[in-house]
Amino acid sequence: MGTYLDFLKESAEKAGNIACMGLDPIAECLVRITPYGSDSHAMEDHVFSLLHKIRQSNLSPAAFKPNIGYYSVFDTNWLEFQTDDCSGLGKLKTVLSALREAFEDVPVILDSKRGDIAKSSANYAAEAFDVYSADAVTVSPYMGTDSVMPFAVGNKGVYVLCRTSNPGAAVIQNLRLENGEELYMHVARQIIEWSRDFEGFGAVVGATNLREFENIAKLFAPHRIPMLIPGVGSQGGSAKDVIEIMRKVGYPLYLARINSSSALTHPWKKGPAPSDWLDQCMANIRKLIEETAI
Repeated sequence: MGTYLDFLKESAEKAGNIACMGLDPIAECLVRITPYGSDSHAMEDHVFSLLHKIRQSNLSPAAFKPNIGYYSVFDTNWLEFQTDDCSGLGKLKTVLSALREAFEDVPVILDSKRGDIAKSSANYAAEAFDVYSADAVTVSPYMGTDSVMPFAVGNKGVYVLCRTSNPGAAVIQNLRLENGEELYMHVARQIIEWSRDFEGFGAVVGATNLREFENIAKLFAPHRIPMLIPGVGSQGGSAKDVIEIMRKVGYPLYLARINSSSALTHPWKKGPAPSDWLDQCMANIRKLIEETAI
C-alpha cells in the first residue's frame, strides 16, 4: 500500500464518489426500532443492517467515519434501561472488522478528536491505529506540534480540526490575529507546514460556512491537503455547493471526503422511527453518493 493520499485517490476512483458515511448509532433512536432496548447489541444490529443493505445494493461510499463517542457511551448505564452491558467499544471493534472485510478498499476514519502531548498523544495514536486498525484519525491542533506529530505514523491519515461545521465554532476559529488573518487560516497554514514532514496530514473543514471553506480549499489546492468535510445533511450543508467551490479553486476532488452521519443512519431522529426506516436510510445514502459522484 502507498501513502494515505494514494489510498484516497484509489478508493474514490473505485467507488466513483467522494462520499463519507458517518456510523454514529444514537441510543435514543434505537429504542424506537428494537424491543431489546438501547444496549450495544441493538446498536450493532442497527449498524450491521445498514452495512449489509449497502453491500447488497452494490453501493459503496468512499469512506466510513465512526465517531468513538457513540460507541463508548454504551459502556455506561444508559437512560432508564440501566444496562450492565459494557461492550460498546468492543462493538466498535466488531464494526470496524466488518468494514475491513466487506469494504477492504474503503478508508475508515476514526473520529476521536484526540489532543494531548508527547506519550499521551502516542497512546491515542496507538489506540486508533493499532487497537482499532483505523486508516485515519481526527485530532485537535490546540496544543500544537508536540500534540499532533505523534499521530504522523506510517501510511495513516491525520485530519486536524481547522474550520468545523458546528455553529459555535466561530467563537474561537474566526478570531482575528494581529496580522488581520482569522485563526482558522493560521491553522490551515500550519497544517501545510506539518504536511511537509508527513504527507498524511489533512484538515476537517465544514460545509456549513462556504466563505471559510473556499478560503481553505483555495489555499490547500496546490499542496494536495486532504479535506474531511462534515456538515452535509441535517446540519444544512450542501454537497453540491462544496463540490462547485472545489472545482472553482482547482482542488483535487479525490482528496476530499464529504461526510453525512445522522441523515444516513437516523433520519427520523425528531420523531418515531417509521416502519420503513431502513428504506429511508438507503434513500439518503444513495442521494449522498449521487451528489458526490466524480
